[in-house]
Amino acid sequence: MKKTLLFSLALLTGGVSAHADDTGALGQLALRRVTYELDGTTFESTIVWDRDEEDSRPGILMVPNWMGPTRSSLEKAMRIAGDDYVVMMVDLYGTEVRPQDQSEASAAAGALRGDRELMRDRMEKAMKVFLDEKGLPLQDGQLAAVGFCFGGGAVLEFARTGADLDAVVSFHGDLLSPTLESDSKNIDGSVLVLHGANDPFVPQADVQQWIAAMQKTKVDWQLVQFSNTVHSFTDPSASMSGKAEFNSLSSERAFEYMEELFDEKFDK
Repeated sequence: MKKTLLFSLALLTGGVSAHADDTGALGQLALRRVTYELDGTTFESTIVWDRDEEDSRPGILMVPNWMGPTRSSLEKAMRIAGDDYVVMMVDLYGTEVRPQDQSEASAAAGALRGDRELMRDRMEKAMKVFLDEKGLPLQDGQLAAVGFCFGGGAVLEFARTGADLDAVVSFHGDLLSPTLESDSKNIDGSVLVLHGANDPFVPQADVQQWIAAMQKTKVDWQLVQFSNTVHSFTDPSASMSGKAEFNSLSSERAFEYMEELFDEKFDK
């Protein structure tokens, strides 16, 4: 089952419009919800792209934070898509799991963090669905993955499988894995980690452990740490003072770093 709608800036303020003449600050975007199953679990991911842009363009798998597919994560997908990319906001939880608060989000994210094979399988399924989806202006052989917080850790974990990705970008994501040392060498594409230097949830001990593992590989990787910045710095709703809060300057800088990497990898 799939649904394709046109939507505009009205979506960001609570309304969804299906009128062809609606345009917003991000341009004319198309939205398609795609449902699929894996091992008896149903997922609903969302694909966004600028339908007015005729050229094929790279695809981006985007994994949201631990709250899963939300309006806020869709805003990020829209921002990343612009007129340059086709973005699939990935549902890693399944349609029966939609956290309503931090406690439920912690349980949902913890279940997948505790089963790395399941996380990897769900990422692989999402990638296959995305690449097999008909009618998308995807450029063959150009694919990246982006994640925020829990999603940042998920895309890094997927990269450790050797997934065919040109680039992987983690925004304030968790860095460690039970197979960090053995599997980091499998990473195929370039890696960019964007991190708050004062993040209490992903502390410098984790950062240094990740660096040590990456230094034993031949992977093209970058780590950018932002001063005076804690966890969830790209999330305007983050409200844990000194622990997880929005930082507009670091957020804008982080998105710029992502764009620079994509420009390099995709010859834009």
